[in-house]
Amino acid sequence: MNKLTRRQLLRLSALAGTGAVIAACAPATPSAPSGEATPAEQQPQPSPVPTLKPVPRNQTIIMGWTVSDFDNTGLTNPFAAGHNHQNFNSALWDPLYYWAAFSDTVYPWLAASEPEYNADFTEVTIKLRDGIEWSDGTPITSRDVVFTVNTWRDNEKLDYHSRVAPYVKEAVAVDDKTVKIIFKQPSPRFVFDVLTAHFDTGRPIVPAHVLEKEADVTAFRGGLDMPQSGPYKVVSWTSNQKILDLREDWWAIKTGFQPVPEVKRVIMQRIGDDVGVVAQRIVNNEMDTAVDFRTDTIKSILQQNPKVTTHTGNKEPYGYLDWWPNSLWMNHELEWFSDARVRRAINRAIDRDKIDEVVYDGAKVSTIFPFPLYPALQKFADSPGVKAVLEKYQPRKFDLEESAKLMEEAGYKKNADGLWEKDGKTVPCQISGFPQIHGDIVPVLSEMLRQAGFDTGEGPDFGPEAYNNMAEGRPGLYMFGHGASLRDPFAVFELFNTKPTGNLAGSNNFSRYNNPEFEKLVLEMAKYPAGDPRFDDLVVKALEIYYRDMIDVPIIQWLHRIAYNQTYWVNWPTETNVGEGYNGAFWHWTGPRVIAALKKAG
Repeated sequence: MNKLTRRQLLRLSALAGTGAVIAACAPATPSAPSGEATPAEQQPQPSPVPTLKPVPRNQTIIMGWTVSDFDNTGLTNPFAAGHNHQNFNSALWDPLYYWAAFSDTVYPWLAASEPEYNADFTEVTIKLRDGIEWSDGTPITSRDVVFTVNTWRDNEKLDYHSRVAPYVKEAVAVDDKTVKIIFKQPSPRFVFDVLTAHFDTGRPIVPAHVLEKEADVTAFRGGLDMPQSGPYKVVSWTSNQKILDLREDWWAIKTGFQPVPEVKRVIMQRIGDDVGVVAQRIVNNEMDTAVDFRTDTIKSILQQNPKVTTHTGNKEPYGYLDWWPNSLWMNHELEWFSDARVRRAINRAIDRDKIDEVVYDGAKVSTIFPFPLYPALQKFADSPGVKAVLEKYQPRKFDLEESAKLMEEAGYKKNADGLWEKDGKTVPCQISGFPQIHGDIVPVLSEMLRQAGFDTGEGPDFGPEAYNNMAEGRPGLYMFGHGASLRDPFAVFELFNTKPTGNLAGSNNFSRYNNPEFEKLVLEMAKYPAGDPRFDDLVVKALEIYYRDMIDVPIIQWLHRIAYNQTYWVNWPTETNVGEGYNGAFWHWTGPRVIAALKKAG
């Protein structure tokens, strides 16, 4: 089969990006009024809606979000199956700690101070802040922390069960303001990995006085009136829009711990697959921000509206390195992908140099690592031990002949259509992804794999079931990221140990990898802090298993190219305005801190 040409890839990339460029014929939408006090009734509202108090436009932020969980109206319980913080449920719940990526700072939140580990990291003590309370006036105490941690430990239905049960022996209340967590083994990362909110991980504390009454905490939806700890309250929620208003009685305001946010109302609007329409709404000042865009789209927005900026202003790369490097995942429990030779053959069919050239205009975006190359992780990637592993396995190598040889060793032969086949079955490699964020890269990957003999079906699956395909482990490949490592590689290796929850992939571990040797290695690794020679040795061994078994196929680092419209709101986080150091994704657990920092324009 002929090697895919640069011209073919350029054409695919251009076609894939068509929907991501602002079209001149995009449906016209009325421009937002220029006055400072547009009543809420004149803003886009769900229909029908409850009666809402009027809030001026210059006290309201309007944000565009893509996923369908607006349909989960009233699902506010963080323990409930299907709960998603990304639809700004993050603003309902406070964690013990926040971590800001760009200042590398941990901020105690419900906690009063940094955690106190004992000398061998087998216990940690956490002191709670004075004056913290739930929205119903009930004090937040150590009882809530103990309930939260021990429920994670005991309840196999919870997404964090696999990240808590191997480590926590027991959480106990020393007094109302003091919690002690006793570990089964040294656990120096536990507070940071589990109890600290950063990007999409870490979890908040839940109200014991509400959930301990529930026979099944994962079945209780919560509802709009569930007692909460965070700064905003949901006042309207439909399948297309969610509206949250500031809680003036939030404990952090009452105690003087935090100033009153200037954003009094948050409107989350569900956006469709036509990214051009969304971009045009930002150009028209109808929307203040939205999910991140691809390069051509963000460049077009900046050209059309000088009030819009990005993390890097109006210059490339228009964004920041996110923590979410994307791989092609596959369910190892399926017959085709249970064979590591097939997984390695898929990796050998990926030309990462060509991806950089035709999709990213020569920028070095492709990757061979399942973790983001932040400074500490880059140092690890450059270490002699890792370099020796890379030399042995050559994960970046593009070689169609070697790919074919691996498939033949696995018992496959090319059929009349040029596709690998065994026992009358081709290898199902249709790629599930999301058009708003994968519209440029996935069509190119799909064509590369088809050229190498893998059955990519009718092309990428960008349909509404894409995520369910991944979570439920259906046949195919899945384009998705690793929400894991930040300071050292441990978290991503622990991710591959996460067990399925029912029929769903736990914590988005779509590979469902099951290797007792690897699991034992990771549990041993957890005992040591980064920089300990024993930790470094174990991490190199884990990385070698990762490439030997090709747990998934790493493809690209991820950049967040987020548009920040400054018509109504300024003080967005940028490389020249780091502030407290939070990254700019409003859909992350740290999103409420981004919104709290905004100031009225003018």
